[in-house]
This record gives sequence, structure tokens and C-alpha cells, in this order.
Amino acid sequence: MKKIIDKGADLFDKLVLGHPILTIIIFLVFIAFFSYHAQDFRIDASSETLLNENNKELKNYRAISKRYESKEFIIITYKPYNNDLFSPEILSNIARLKKEIEKLKRVESVTTILDVPLIETAQKMNIKDLTKNIPTIQTPGIDISLAKKEFKTSPLYKNLLVSPDLEATAIQVILKPTLKYNKLIEERTMLAEKSAKQGLTKEEKIKYKNLNKKIRNALDKINDQRHKDINKLREIVKKYKNNAKIILGGVPLIADDLIIFIKNDLKVFGIGVFIFMLLTLIISFRKIRWVILPMLCCGFSVTVMMGILGLFDWEVTVISSNFISLQLILTMSIAIHLIVRYEEFHSEDINMPNKALISNTIKDKFIPCLYTTLTTVAGFSSLLLCNLKPVRTFGWMMSVGLLVSLVLTFIFFPAQVMLLKKPTPIKKQKSEPKFSLLGAIANLVDGREKTIIVSSVIILLLSVFGMSTLKVENSFIDYFKHTTEIYQGLKFIDQKLGGTTPFDVVLKFQDEKSTPAKSSSDGDDLFEEFDEEKDSNNPAYWFTENKMSVIKKVHKYLTSVPHVGKVLSLETFLQVIQKINKDKPLDNFELALLYKNLPEKIKNDVLKPYVSIENNEAHLVARVKDSDKGLRRNELLKKLHYDFTNKLGLKKDSFLITGILVLYNNILQSLFKSQILTLGFTVLLLMIMFLILFRSFKISLIAIFPNALPVLFVLGFMGWSNIHLDMMTITIAAITMGIAVDDTIHYIHRFEQEFKINKNYKKAMHICGKTIASAMFYTSLVITIGFSILVFSNFIPTIYFGLLTGLAMVVAFIANITLLPALIVIFKPFGKE
Repeated sequence: MKKIIDKGADLFDKLVLGHPILTIIIFLVFIAFFSYHAQDFRIDASSETLLNENNKELKNYRAISKRYESKEFIIITYKPYNNDLFSPEILSNIARLKKEIEKLKRVESVTTILDVPLIETAQKMNIKDLTKNIPTIQTPGIDISLAKKEFKTSPLYKNLLVSPDLEATAIQVILKPTLKYNKLIEERTMLAEKSAKQGLTKEEKIKYKNLNKKIRNALDKINDQRHKDINKLREIVKKYKNNAKIILGGVPLIADDLIIFIKNDLKVFGIGVFIFMLLTLIISFRKIRWVILPMLCCGFSVTVMMGILGLFDWEVTVISSNFISLQLILTMSIAIHLIVRYEEFHSEDINMPNKALISNTIKDKFIPCLYTTLTTVAGFSSLLLCNLKPVRTFGWMMSVGLLVSLVLTFIFFPAQVMLLKKPTPIKKQKSEPKFSLLGAIANLVDGREKTIIVSSVIILLLSVFGMSTLKVENSFIDYFKHTTEIYQGLKFIDQKLGGTTPFDVVLKFQDEKSTPAKSSSDGDDLFEEFDEEKDSNNPAYWFTENKMSVIKKVHKYLTSVPHVGKVLSLETFLQVIQKINKDKPLDNFELALLYKNLPEKIKNDVLKPYVSIENNEAHLVARVKDSDKGLRRNELLKKLHYDFTNKLGLKKDSFLITGILVLYNNILQSLFKSQILTLGFTVLLLMIMFLILFRSFKISLIAIFPNALPVLFVLGFMGWSNIHLDMMTITIAAITMGIAVDDTIHYIHRFEQEFKINKNYKKAMHICGKTIASAMFYTSLVITIGFSILVFSNFIPTIYFGLLTGLAMVVAFIANITLLPALIVIFKPFGKE
């Protein structure tokens, strides 16, 4: 091994240090190549980026959305400041607002309280009148007081179109379907399914790759147009905010704002970390070369990584939005270790030639830096075990990024230093400084090794207990600051308009053929009668009392479940019909007649979204009150499945629960299993890396403990503090263990060197406390404050991620300069003194 390292060092000296100008030229050409591809760097905040193409729940969700023609929409909540919602002035404002919104390019239609039919308000209306023109609130002569009563009590409108107190209304802006994009998604899904089952031909693989490009291009156009429309919509709404409190909400708005948040975070965090690192380098080294060179290394590594992302079509999602900060921080830590060691060699021998200084620095630090990089990659590799594509992509991004940082720093840094004059060496002090924090810590450890180990074990046990109380939650409303429009919109809709996060229930009926007998009631003269021979296959025969009974039972159950808000289904419409039918439920014959004679518009509005006759299904849409503090989404879904079978008597294959609530819950549960439960795998992988590096089982065990402690401490802290795991904080374990291991390797590597010279453990500990601990301090400081800059995000999970990862880095640093030397001194892994 030593011969290989020596040959590699000689080759490096000959190629890089021997030809620094040529190395820099080739290096800059390399940077230019990736800079060109960095223009293809992409950000996607859509929910589908968080799921695999062959995900079963995603397939169900898409199938149901297509079958029942679910459309994208934006909700505008409108609450007048002083006037009555139903006053002529306010209704006139809503009408003008609607007309302006309808002019937007992607808007298909706008639904307001002005447009909906007032079935109960029309006096002396019966079922037969449903075939005629039904009045709206704009119909001349309409009784406003009766209209108010209907809006307040109607199952169709209360907690959906108007708030229970009638002080606010919702304006639904339905967007035109993205037909081309949807078709491309369907084609890709078919190929993905075939790939999973039997594989693809060469031509199909090419087609799949081209489809991905087409989908990305189509999505870019959609996102761009959506952003323009939302900006225009905000401009329109702004004109009406003097008279009413108006808030925008809805999935398209959230997706657009998330992209803005991610872009802003990338910019703010990148600049913030850059400025902080600049100040740290100035204060720490006070030499312009040790400021500019590390910053160039960081800038080049980020540029190359963005080029790689563009080249390989790796999209940045919510989960990977902090990759630039991570890249800058990890690159800086490598550069700092090189600077500190270079200065140490220089101060030890001021006459040593510059080339020899650089060569010795590279030889001394390459192996520990290589292994710190590989072990950090090992930490991130646990992300590759996740079955969610964006998490796996994040794992690959960071693994590749770390290797990029290592290679670029170890080529550019020495080549550039070769072109500079040798700096003035740091003067050795004739006497020890009166106080040194790191030296004081080493003194503190000396003689208290057992106390430190016992204290660490107690902290570890408390952390494990706290970790056992961790919960996984996906309260989307809590992902945003209270000052953001997203939060305000979600909260208002949640509390006043029936909930935010939707889920779908599909009831699958067995084949049931029934020709309804003629009703004995007066219903036979309400409509034109059936010709039984002609209409024997009429879809109207699908509407039987038995099916309606099942739908009613499920609808009633959902409305009784705590935390479930508005529920819409065929039963909602039938409740209205029953009211105008003198509170009598319709029999089979009346149901069939009703369907046969209903106007097409009403069928489209109140039947088609909730019934699929050709598929023998009924569809119910419910919304969860996301802001309820006692809500546990995973437990709610488990309760629904249990009660459907055990309380409602439905067979497991006769219903399906899907929707956004289910998709996001499954994402987090999957992340929890793949990350938290694979910590053992990560520890085992790091153990193997330590065994290869140190060739000692005892040293490997000693090295693992200070790395496991910060991870367990932070997870335990989250449990004790009731901070829930989400799609960002759930990756802390892998990232913390991957980064914290760097200091451990550098410390052990330096401790072993000093022990070989002095053959005394405590003396080696004190020397390390004054030398390598300094580099560890600088890198830990950069990493900790670098992550803490994430507190300026508008995305709450990112804030938690930054603060908790920063905390983990502090604990890791303390563990590496106290617990690690204590373990080494007690167990003496390098042999006898």
C-alpha cells in the first residue's frame, strides 16, 4: 500500500507540481465545459418529483383524477371588511373580479356564489323543476334572505363556498388541463410499468429517455405560464384588497411559491455561506491567498456540480434544495485542513522550498481527506436505500459532489500555490499562551477520561429514549411561516372552508342489474317515463337504493370522523333533493328518472365528479383540517381502513383510499423506514471503512462511538422537544453521520502520528489539542454556522434542518475533542506506551 501511495505522490509531483500553469489551463477548460452545462440546471417543486413513476399509490391517484376529471384550481378567499357579503356592492365587486380573472390565459372557468344554482331558494320547487332553469343569486327577484339561508345550510355550499358565519366566500379558479403534458406522463408511465415487469427494448429505452426530456420541457413551459398567471392574478386581486381581506391558496400557488422559495434559498444560503466563510478565512488566517484560494475551490466545485446536474438531468427538489450549502461547506473543510497543515510544515522549517511544502502537505493530508470523503459518501449512501427517487438522487448528488470537491481541491489548490511566492511563516511563540480554549479542553479531559465516557453513555441512553418518542408528520400548513401567503391561505381555508389536505374514497360495487319498478308515488308523472325495452341498458338503472345506501353510510361516517372537514359525494346532492322532496328519500324509479332528465350542466357539476357508471364506482372527496393540533395523519388513515371493514362492513377490495394525504403520508413513512431504521447499516458501513483505514477493530469501535452520539443526540433532542420528522429533517441522520466522521478520522490520524513520535498517549492528546483540533474547530465552525444560515428560509423544514444539523455538528466537535481522546487514552489502541 505504501509503495502505491509513494508512486502516486511521485506522479502527482511530476504532473501537477511540475507543470502548474498547464494544470491550471486544463483545469479551467474543464470548468468551462461544466459551466456551459450548468445552464441546464433545473428546479422542480411539484409533488410528483417526490414519487417514483411506478409507485402504486401514484398510479391510483392519477387513475382516479383522470376518471373523475379532477382539475387544478386556485382558491381565492374573499372576506369583506365592513359590508355584508351579500350586499349589492360586494356582489358587484365579486362579479367584476370574476370577469377580470376569466381573461387569464390558463383559466378555464371561475365559480363564485354568483353562479351556483339555488335549488332550495326557488319557491315551490319540486324535483321536476330541476329540468328547468334554476335561479342563482343574480336572478331578478331572488329572495336574498332565503339565498343566505340556503348557503348557510345547504350540504353543497356550507363549509365549501361560504364560511359557516357567512362572512367569507371562496372563489374557485379552475385552470385548463395540461393535455399534452398529461399524455406524455401516461406514455412514460406505460413504459415504466413495462420496464418493471419485463424490461424495455433498445428503441423503447431511447423513447423513454426522449419522453423524460419532453416532459421536462413541457413542465418548464407550464411552470413559466403558471408563474405569469399567478403574478397577474395577484395584480388583479390587489385592486380589490381595499374592501376585503383576500388570500390566495391552492396546489398551483404552493408549487409556484415553493420554486421561488427554493431559488431564493439557493441564492441566500449560497451567498450567506460564502460571506461567512470569507469572514472566517480572513479572521482565522489573515492572508489574502488563504482567503481567495479556498473560495475559488468552493466556487469551482459548485459550478462543476451544477453542470453535472444539468448534464445528467438531475433535478433539484425540496429535499435536495440545500445541496449548494452542503457543497460549499464540505469543500471548505478540505481546503482548511490543507492550509493548516501547510502552515504547520512552514513554521517547523522556514527554509523548506515551496514545492516541498506543498508536496508534504498533499502527502500528509490526502489519505485522511480521501477517507473522510469516502466515509462521508458512506453516510450519504444510506439515502440510496430509500425507495423514493428524489431522496436517492440527493444521495447520488452529494456522493458525486464530495468526490468533485476532493479532486478539484487537491488539483487546483496545490497548482495555484506553486505559482505564488512562499508566504511569511507563522512565528512560533517562545512561551505558551496564557489561555488556549482547545488546550484547556485537552487539560479538562486529562484525568477525567472515565467521567467523560460515563457521561457520554448517560447522554446516549437519554437520547435513545427521546428517539423512541419520535413521530413522523406531514402537516403541510406547518411547513410555512405564519407571515407567508401560503400559510394564511391554508389556515383560512382550513378553519373556515372545510379543510385543506384532500383524500379520495372510491367505492367499488359488485355487478348489480336492476330495472326499477314503477314508483307508486306521484313521481311517475314528474318526468317522461321509460320505455323498458328501449332503455334496458340505460345508465339510469345504475342508481339503486342499495348503492345509495352504501354511499350514504360511508359519507355519514366520514363526516363524523374527528379532523375530517368537508365531505362531498353523490349523497351531498341527494340530501338537497330529499329536502325538496318533502324529506323523503328517492326510490329506484325516482333515482332513474332524476338521472335521465337532469340537465347536462347539473350532471357535470354534481354527478360526474362522484359517479362512474361504466366502472361501477362511486367517488367521495373529503378534506382534512390540517391545522388541528391533535391530528395524526398516519393514525387517521389506519383508522379509516379499519373502520371501513370492521364498522361499515365493506370488503377490503370494495374500497380504495387515495389522494394527496395518502401520497405524502406514504412518502414520510417510507423515508422513516429507509433512513431511521437503516442507521445500523450506515454504522456497519462506517465500521468497514474504519477497518480498511485503521486496520484495527479496536480503533474502529472507538471511532464509531463519537460519530453515533451526535446523530442519536439530535434525534433524541427532537423526540424530547416534540419536533416531528418531516421530509427534510428525516435526512439529518445520514448527513450528520457522514460529515461528523471527518473530524474523527483527522484526529485519529494525527494522534497516531504523534504517538509514534512520543510513545505517550496523554502527550499525544495535548499535542493534538493544540494542532489538529484547531483545523477541526475551524471546519466545525464553518459547518455549524453555514447550516445555521438556513434559518433565513421561508420553508420551516429547511429551518429545522439547518438548526438541528448545526447542533449535531457542535455535539460532534465536542465529542471528537473530549470523548474520542478519552476513549483512546483509556483503551490504548496504538499499543503500549
